[in-house]
Formats: sequence, structure tokens, C-alpha cells
Amino acid sequence: MKTTEILIAGFGGQGILFSGKFLAYKGLLEDLQVSWLPSYGPEMRGGTANCNVILSDTPVGSPIITSPNVLIAMNLPSLEKYVDTVVAGGQIYVDSSLIDAKVEREDVEVFYIPATQMAKDEGISTLANMIIVGHLLENNPELSFDGAAEVVEKLVPPKKAALKELNMKALSLGKNYNK
Repeated sequence: MKTTEILIAGFGGQGILFSGKFLAYKGLLEDLQVSWLPSYGPEMRGGTANCNVILSDTPVGSPIITSPNVLIAMNLPSLEKYVDTVVAGGQIYVDSSLIDAKVEREDVEVFYIPATQMAKDEGISTLANMIIVGHLLENNPELSFDGAAEVVEKLVPPKKAALKELNMKALSLGKNYNK
């Protein structure tokens, strides 16, 4: 595996930090070198939130990402802020339920997933983030869906056991989304 730098951005309450934690923990279970650096405004819900995740088979020198291979944009301000930072040949995942804008760059692969609408339709409105993560796992050659259930099992606390099945449902929706 080469080093994969993932920037997840949106606003508080969208599960940005959990998505990053999921990807970082998945990397740990795959014996990768991992960095997880969350950042959020003091407001938490509704404020800005982003998370840097680095997965590598070599030691990670810095947790800060300036040119990600992958961007997950959960709202328009995040897309506008980070779209030009993605390296040529990288990937951009856009929640098209919340973002009408199209990415103008032709040197990146763009995935438009109506994750928020899909989550509402399935009765899992708080898990749009995991729908996009499922799509990422399916469509990024450096990542895979293998081991996702084990990560969910480890990250979701016992007192919220019902969320384990719902997170797997969201991941599967993203994995199987084709458009």
C-alpha cells in the first residue's frame, strides 16, 4: 500500500470524526501505520469539523495533510475550501444531497453520492457519513470493505449496540451505490 491521505470535512453533527476514527481503526487492524487528527470548532454541532487520516505501510512523519489523495466533502463550504488541495489523480467524494455544485477539475475522480437523502430514506438519517465511507472502501484501490464489521464491532460501544447493525447497513448502502 502506498500512503493514503484522507481529508474528511463538513460540519459538526455529521459524523466527520467518527468516519475518520473508523478509517484509522481499520488501518490499525490491517497493521498499517496510522494517524488520526480531528479538528472542530467550539460549537460542535453546526460548527466546522474536519479530520485528517493517514494510512501507510511506512511510518507517518506528520499528522497534518496539505494535499490529500482523498477528500470527503459533506457540505459546500468544505468542498469549496478543499477541492483544489486534492492531488492530481486523487478522489473526491461529495454528498450530493447537500451539495449542488459540480467539481470542475478533470484531473481527479469524483463520486457524487446522495448520502444524506439515502440515509433519510432508510431511516438512518444520522449515518450519511458511513454511506460515503462504504462507497470509499468500495472504490478506492488502496482500501477494501474487508474487516468493516470488525471495526464497527470495536468502535460502537455496548450501550449503543443497535447502532452496530445500522452502521453496517449504511456501509453496505454506500458499497452498493452505483451511479
